[in-house]
Amino acid sequence: MSRKDELVFVGKLVAALVICCVGAAGAMTAFWPAQAVGVLVLAAMYTHLVELQHQCLHHSAFRRSSVHRPVGVLLGLPLLSAYSHYRVQHLQHHKYLGTPQDSEFFGFDTRAPLTWTALLRGATSPARLTGVATDVFRSCTGRWSYPLGQIGERTRRRVVNEYRLIGIAVIAACAAVALGQGRAVVLLWVLPLLLSIPIHFLLELPEHVLCDLDGNTSVMTNTRTISGSTFSRWFTNGNNFHVEHHAAMTVPINRLAQRHPVAKMHAAHSEDSYFAFYLKILREVRRNRRSGE
Repeated sequence: MSRKDELVFVGKLVAALVICCVGAAGAMTAFWPAQAVGVLVLAAMYTHLVELQHQCLHHSAFRRSSVHRPVGVLLGLPLLSAYSHYRVQHLQHHKYLGTPQDSEFFGFDTRAPLTWTALLRGATSPARLTGVATDVFRSCTGRWSYPLGQIGERTRRRVVNEYRLIGIAVIAACAAVALGQGRAVVLLWVLPLLLSIPIHFLLELPEHVLCDLDGNTSVMTNTRTISGSTFSRWFTNGNNFHVEHHAAMTVPINRLAQRHPVAKMHAAHSEDSYFAFYLKILREVRRNRRSGE
């Protein structure tokens, strides 16, 4: 981490905050087209904040490690993403990618055949929200535990406290509704949260789907890299460079573009754009449909 790397990330935070404010202003207008655009902007930006949270959990955003958790907790709050739980499970994903112990936080079975039903279920599934509700309840009742292995007591307490904070945020939103602020709660949080589920699904899908994951631990064959446009690189916070990220997960994300030419040359799964990737997904779905008929 250099001073420049840190300033790049701070710049991304400021830009995200400004765009969120613009989206919120649009969502709260009386003109319904502006409302719709504002809600969509908030949904997209709340998803973008989770991508920034992802960089925090790798401790590659700030030079002081202690800053990552408080910032990461706040970044994940709009989409109910508990920082410490995400960090434990995601780092385990990095360690065990390509093995049965993989614990991808995404929650979509990338090994299963792609069908319209599977994609629709993944894009609209409320499972993540119900899972968060369960984790909040268990944390508030002192019964939360990590189901995918052992974690330290300090980490467990952090996870529990973060889920309790999410619970407090939900209670505060309910109180705001009771005080007559239901319109604001729905437009600024509830609708963007629901819309973020398919957006986040489309962002995470390219990482490993249709890659060789069965017992293969090589990032050159079990992960995909996408060149992407300037916009997609910003919106995904460099998540398009996923081979590069798995090969060097502590490298600041703004530097991953430097490694892309080599990754693109040697990676088994490489795309020029997200559009090209989604076309490949559609072809695979159609092929699976024909083979099933």
